[in-house]
Amino acid sequence: MIQRLASVFKDEQPEPSAEVRNARALMAAIDRGGLPLNPARVNLIARQLGLEVSSRAPMDETIGRIRQALERA
Repeated sequence: MIQRLASVFKDEQPEPSAEVRNARALMAAIDRGGLPLNPARVNLIARQLGLEVSSRAPMDETIGRIRQALERA
């Protein structure tokens, strides 16, 4: 709590949550040319970000929604 307040006064950004770090790592891997092999992992990351994801949703669509959520974060 004190660190967060100190970061406000120092004009620093607070450390991103574990969920955001996981999502950013996934997007970085995809941007480097990687392909997620486990759709359940992609769905889990999306759900951790607060997105509602159908198990039948295409993975590309879910990845796009994760990108949009990261832009808002």
